[in-house]
Amino acid sequence: MKLLLVEDEKELADSISDYLKQGGFVCETANTYNTASEKISLYQYDCVLVDLTLPGGNGLELVRKIKEKKTTTGIIIISARNSVDDKIAGLDLGADDYLAKPFSLAELNSRIRSVLRRRNFEGNHEIIFNEIKVNPDSQVASVNNAGLTLTKKEFDLLLFFLTNKNRVLTKESIAEHLWGDNMDMADSYDFIYTHIKNLRKKLIDKGSADYVKTVYGMGYKFGNT
Repeated sequence: MKLLLVEDEKELADSISDYLKQGGFVCETANTYNTASEKISLYQYDCVLVDLTLPGGNGLELVRKIKEKKTTTGIIIISARNSVDDKIAGLDLGADDYLAKPFSLAELNSRIRSVLRRRNFEGNHEIIFNEIKVNPDSQVASVNNAGLTLTKKEFDLLLFFLTNKNRVLTKESIAEHLWGDNMDMADSYDFIYTHIKNLRKKLIDKGSADYVKTVYGMGYKFGNT
């Protein structure tokens, strides 16, 4: 799952980012309003963590920009400005949660996963698609209740497919979602094909139907159609 952390305090941003990456998230950071605004305009995130006080602008405006895109992106405001007015303003704009600083990283992690379940998984801890079952929190997947051994990227890829069933996903969008800013270092998208081929084989070997379809000249689609 891919996150954007908008936080101008570098030490805090590094601490949060490192913790979330250890928890299995792809986490990008932005330390100014303009950088965050650009990222939000260009890329899709599962959840955005927004500080209110930023160099160059107000975090509430970023919340507004995200909501204008009409996506399923979750929004959590993290701010030292623990005022009722700020909280009401953020929630009224469409933020999913408000966490006042200082907070524990474990609590932040729990809040993020709760928002993701509500936004992407209809509040469920497990995603079930025909014979495939995935638990995003424990990062466990199975086919017909038989455990599926996946690499971290293969699991993330399966989760990305399941949350975008029957939608055409370009190789660029898959790569950007799974690798985030690190995608800039790649020379080609050939490795995407390798990950998809390996995931597809593991699913079929466990008895799954072949849900991964290549859409010529466009990308890939996962689903019954």
